[in-house]
Amino acid sequence: MSSTTTSPSDDVTESLIRLLDAADVLPGAAELRAHTYDLLRLGDGQPVVDVGCGSGRAVAELADRGARPIGVEPDARMLAAARRRWQDWDFREGFADELPLDDGSVAGYRVDKVFHELADPAAALAEARRVLAPGGRIVLIGQDWDTFVIDSDDPELTRTIVHARADTLPSPHAARAYRSLLLDAGFDDVTVEVRTAVFTDRRMLPMLTGLAAAASAEGAVDRDRAEVWVAEQTRRADSDRMFLAVPLFIAAGVSPTR
Repeated sequence: MSSTTTSPSDDVTESLIRLLDAADVLPGAAELRAHTYDLLRLGDGQPVVDVGCGSGRAVAELADRGARPIGVEPDARMLAAARRRWQDWDFREGFADELPLDDGSVAGYRVDKVFHELADPAAALAEARRVLAPGGRIVLIGQDWDTFVIDSDDPELTRTIVHARADTLPSPHAARAYRSLLLDAGFDDVTVEVRTAVFTDRRMLPMLTGLAAAASAEGAVDRDRAEVWVAEQTRRADSDRMFLAVPLFIAAGVSPTR
């Protein structure tokens, strides 16, 4: 194999980076990220970790606010992309339940749309407690994969597709459990809010296509029905009739000082 050959895993990573880039510039996305930064309440120069940092945009934005961010990412290819894009900042390979950080070494902990990928979110929060200094703040944001709202001529099939996609994830309902997870982990002053993202144009059509493909791959719907559903969503996108609403749950808490 030549050194210029692209492996399937590289293709998957590049596709994910393109999807993340597209999501980052959707209407309201920057404002939502800024809200999570505000909830961290960081002072100038305070260290903060962004767990599952992907290609590093939040790390760069936190640095622009005067914080001292550390991006942690388990995917080596994604980590390499972050280091290429933001060469001045600190990116480290690591996992949510095994962070490359010392005890009590950060004042803030942020994780964005990651916990649904974890088999044990509680273990990740135990690790968050370890690395946060007393009084440090934690902010979690993510979607509940069973609560996508999609307009369709076939609501029953749509429900089947959404639920089937959710069932492929280790923790599809982690976001609805944020409050309980934080309280069980011993965090104080826990708050939860919901911001609903609404999409009505074809920029999110690849997400809908991906839902149908996952449901078909799982055997929840046959390929023909999935293709009919995708064709309907494509027609809706082409005629300005697409509707997708995704509730995003934002939780915050404080590492106890006692």
